[in-house]
Amino acid sequence: MTTFSVPYARRTLLVSLVSVGMGFTVLFPVLAPLGREIGLSEIQITSIISASGLIVFLASPIWGRMSDQWGRKKVMLIGLFGVAFGTTLFTSMLLVGLTGLLTGTALFLALVLSRMLHATVMAASMPAANAYMADITDASNRTKGMGAAGAANNLGSILGPAVSGLAVVSLLTPLWVMAAVALLNAFFVWRFLPEPPRHSAARRPSRLKYSDPRILPFVIVGVLMFTGMGIVQQTMGFRFQDALRLSAAATAQKVGLAMMLSAACSLLAQGVIVQRMSFRPFTLLRLAMPLLILAFAILSLADSQFWLTAAMGILGLGMGLAGPGFMAGASLAVPAEEQGSVAGVAGSCGPLGFTIGPLAGGALYQLAPPLPYATAAATYVVLFVAMFWLAGRVTEHQG
Repeated sequence: MTTFSVPYARRTLLVSLVSVGMGFTVLFPVLAPLGREIGLSEIQITSIISASGLIVFLASPIWGRMSDQWGRKKVMLIGLFGVAFGTTLFTSMLLVGLTGLLTGTALFLALVLSRMLHATVMAASMPAANAYMADITDASNRTKGMGAAGAANNLGSILGPAVSGLAVVSLLTPLWVMAAVALLNAFFVWRFLPEPPRHSAARRPSRLKYSDPRILPFVIVGVLMFTGMGIVQQTMGFRFQDALRLSAAATAQKVGLAMMLSAACSLLAQGVIVQRMSFRPFTLLRLAMPLLILAFAILSLADSQFWLTAAMGILGLGMGLAGPGFMAGASLAVPAEEQGSVAGVAGSCGPLGFTIGPLAGGALYQLAPPLPYATAAATYVVLFVAMFWLAGRVTEHQG
C-alpha cells in the first residue's frame, strides 16, 4: 500500500482482534476441570491466572510506551507471536501433568512459570491495538472506535468458548487449536496491517503514572471493575461443576456456552448500543453498574443452569457498556502523543483486576461458593455511588 487508508486499517485491526478475543477466553472454560484432573486445588488453579495477570499488569505500560517508540504494528506482532508460542508452552506443561510426568508442587510451579513467560510477551498485543485505534479516530468518534474494537474482541470471546467445546475430544484440544489460530493471526497482521503514519518514525516514549490526575478516576474504576470480572471467570467452572454435579468435560461445555452468551450480550452492547448512541464515557459506566450488580447478585443466589447462564448474559451486557467507556475515557483524557502510554496503563487495569480477582475469588469460594459473587456485588454498589464523584474529576482532551 502506498497510501494509508483508515477504513482498510480499521477492518484489518478488527479482524485481528477477533482472534485475540478467542485467545483470551478459550482457556477459562477448561482450566478449572483441567486443574482438578491433574490434582490442583481451587486456589492453585486460580493462582496460575493471578500470576499471569500480575505479569501483564507490570508489562502492559512498558509495551504501551514501546509502541509509541517502535510503532504499533511491531509491538502487536511481538504480542501475537508471543500468544502462539506461549499457548504452546503452557499446553505442553498441562500435557506433562495429565501424563503424570510431573505432579504436585513441581507441576504447579512449572505451570505458573510457563504462564508467566507467556504473559510477558502476550501483554504487548492489546496496548498496541488500543493505541492503534486511538491513532485512527478523533475525539468525536473515539468511544465508537473503542466500542468497535471491544465488539471485535467479544466476537472472538464467543468463538473462544465455542472452541472449548472441542474438550469432548480431549481437554487439551481447544488449546492446541488456539495456538495454531494465534500463529495464523500473527502472520495475518504482519502481511496486511499497515503502520499508522504518525507513528512510523521512532520517538521517545513518555511515562504516564497511574496516579496522574487526568486518568486516576479511570484507573480506580477499571481495577475494581475487572477484579469483579476476574472473580467470575476464574470461579464459574467450580460453580457450574459443583452446583450442577458435572463431569470435567460437561463443565467445560456448559461454562463455554454461558461464556458465549456473555460475550454475545457484550457484542450486542458494543456493536449496536455504543455504535448507535452517542453516550459519553462515564455515562456508559454509570449505565453498566446496575447491570453488573444484578448479575453478581444472581450468581450469589442461583443454583440452576438457567439462572447461572442468565447471570452471565447480564454480566456480558454490563461489561459491554463499561469497556468502551473505560478505554475511550482514558484515551480522551490525554493528547495524541501519550496514546501509547495511556493504552498501556489502561490496558494494565484489567490484568491487575485479574491478579486480585482470581486469588480473592478462589479463597472466598473455598469458604462458601456464593461468597465471591456477593462480595463483588457489594464492591460494585460502592463503585456505582463513587462514580458520580469521580466523573466530576475528568476533563476530556479534544486533540
